[in-house]
Amino acid sequence: MEKQLLRHDWSKQELLDIYNRPLLELVYQAATVHRCWHNPQEVQISTLLSVKTGGCPEDCSYCGQAARYHTDIKVQALLPIQTVLAHAKKAKESGSTRFCMAAAWREVRDNRDFDRVIEMVEEVNAMGLQVCCTLGMLSSDQAARLQQAGLYAYNHNLDTSEEFYDEIISTRKFDNRLETINNVRKAGITVCSGGIIGLGERVEDRISMLRTLANMEVHPESVPINALARVAGTPLAEMPKVDVWDMVRTIATARIVMPASMVRLSAGRIEMDNTEQAWCFMAGANSIFTGERQTLLVTPNPGVDEDMNMLYELGLKPMVLEKEGLCSNNG
Repeated sequence: MEKQLLRHDWSKQELLDIYNRPLLELVYQAATVHRCWHNPQEVQISTLLSVKTGGCPEDCSYCGQAARYHTDIKVQALLPIQTVLAHAKKAKESGSTRFCMAAAWREVRDNRDFDRVIEMVEEVNAMGLQVCCTLGMLSSDQAARLQQAGLYAYNHNLDTSEEFYDEIISTRKFDNRLETINNVRKAGITVCSGGIIGLGERVEDRISMLRTLANMEVHPESVPINALARVAGTPLAEMPKVDVWDMVRTIATARIVMPASMVRLSAGRIEMDNTEQAWCFMAGANSIFTGERQTLLVTPNPGVDEDMNMLYELGLKPMVLEKEGLCSNNG
């Protein structure tokens, strides 16, 4: 199979038709596309560290870091630079090629904390890791500062469809998400943007979210697909566990319509066994977050040894970072 031309004009019906194909046919097509654009034996290992935890003024219904919800997540001020660098060094030694720093802020403010994050980016970049940040909303000037510091990627998930967005979050608008992504793109930083399934959305909402991403002028270089990590004390704590076939279908659809992107099997892996994760890899996922309690929602995550054993069992290996970077530029 030859590489198809990247498309940015997908219709909702086209994506629905892909998503609803017979499961084995869908996975076969996604696996075929995956092998055309990527090495199917390689999985990028990424580590995510919460550098500032809890106390967020937003009301995202899924997030245990929102100040208004009573959860077991403890508020933690911005970590010292040396602490972050120690985590980054450990991540690199464990096989990670990307190190993402997350801060529970609504938006970035031009203050001493942001100055410290800039220094963190510079230092982690100097270690030879791809540096990613997720810090909330970002202005064009702030994006430019991060780019100059050596930031490789910025994560800002859409979470869900524009139509369903107000059911999950009221403290910001869907357009605010798109504005930050545009600021990141204009600054020359690669975009990491995906969503969460299991929020109570319809299949049409998953399709709408993927269509927004796939019809961007440049596809996000990284597309995280998260299963809702249910956090006690949040409005969505009692939602049912995400069905693995919903994850597989969402990943496969993302792989088919954004073939050059990294598709990341992100939050929710702790509730998936190796067989379920293997289906996700077959469907086109080629990156995972590993580490300790290091996910966007500060929820439990499989450990490094456990993940390495899984990859070995499946005949997969950690991706090696090339000098020019791992994510294709599909512009």
